[in-house]
Amino acid sequence: MDKRVEKLMAFLDASPSVYHAAANLADELKSAGYTLLQEAEDWHLVPGGKYCVMRGGSAVIAFRIPEGKARGFLMSASHSDRPTFKIKENCELTGSYTRLAVERYGGMLIAPWLDRPLGVAGRVLVETENGVQSKLLNIDKDLLLIPNVAIHMNRQANDGYKWNPVTDVLPLLGGKDAKGKFQALLEQEAGGRILGHDLFLYIRQKAAVWGIDDEYISSAALDDLECAWCCTQGFLAAKETEEIPVLCVFNNEEVGSSSNEGAASNLLESVLERICEQLGLSLPRMLSQSFMISADNGHALHPNHPELADPTNATLPGGGVVLKFNAAQRYCTDGVSAAVLRKVCEKAGVGVQTYCNRADIPGGGTLGNISLHHVSVPTADIGLAQLAMHSCYETASVSDALALEDAMAVYYGSGLEFSGDGSFLLK
Repeated sequence: MDKRVEKLMAFLDASPSVYHAAANLADELKSAGYTLLQEAEDWHLVPGGKYCVMRGGSAVIAFRIPEGKARGFLMSASHSDRPTFKIKENCELTGSYTRLAVERYGGMLIAPWLDRPLGVAGRVLVETENGVQSKLLNIDKDLLLIPNVAIHMNRQANDGYKWNPVTDVLPLLGGKDAKGKFQALLEQEAGGRILGHDLFLYIRQKAAVWGIDDEYISSAALDDLECAWCCTQGFLAAKETEEIPVLCVFNNEEVGSSSNEGAASNLLESVLERICEQLGLSLPRMLSQSFMISADNGHALHPNHPELADPTNATLPGGGVVLKFNAAQRYCTDGVSAAVLRKVCEKAGVGVQTYCNRADIPGGGTLGNISLHHVSVPTADIGLAQLAMHSCYETASVSDALALEDAMAVYYGSGLEFSGDGSFLLK
């Protein structure tokens, strides 16, 4: 197996929550020599410096300062969250059994979550002698399960059953004697009294490569940890240019991005302003020579339901990077950004395929059009073709992940000059 695929799988398996994913990406950057900056402190950026910033333990931005005068920003945005179940406050429901109260986070496929061993992961705020500290927490065991109702008691189960989130998806912790044990377990793992938490369910199944030719990769959270990882690897592998490369991984895309750590926040804009302030650059001038790649996985042609795809813009696993279009700007690729992306992929020697929603099936939004509200630059919406999006276990192509890494290394290692009419030179 390709070593890069092994690293991707290890990252996926080590990232059971948005907070673990962000911490793992930050560790990857710090191992590569990036200095972690704090938003609350003064920054002292130097030519040749490599830096990263975290906000809320779930969003990461990294950038490099060129040795000479910078011309523009080359940016990418992906996201660290995934559809899942979030554990509520006062979560124990007791009676004949002990269950946990949860609520849906993001637009999920519910059925695949049932009858699987589940763990719990996220962050907790713990009282210590030195104040309240945020800690990662992972109950790394088969702790919970959401049991199905037997077909004998639910004859409609195979006829389009409508899930009730209040009653159908409560995970089972134990019998009536399990009352009070969940909170005790959390505090034992955290090492102190918990004053707040953001905890989520995750499936225990590991990432796998499979298929007659080992062409597929399946895992939890391929949307969008696959893009987050591949963009990071391309960012780290890229050669230095006159541009300032900026890697962004945001939280909360699955619920609209309107959070302190989301693409709709001021995080990216603030970082770019501080870079320009430190280097004596004009942010408006820099943005006029900048570009954004919004990287979020897309839908592959379904093997059993090809009729759901656009007849001329369907994508396949293994076909290369997906370039996404939508006339209503749910995806913000236009002629200019499409041309840039195609030139990048051509330079990298990787394939490009195009995606549009079938005209009578509305699609979801993503990071590009949201980040444009704060940082307005030409943007290409891309991704990798995958099956079962928003399931708890998703499938994509092994070769496409490698193609995206290669494309992002070329992108971040390129020079890009724009004219006012959209003409450009990629060097």
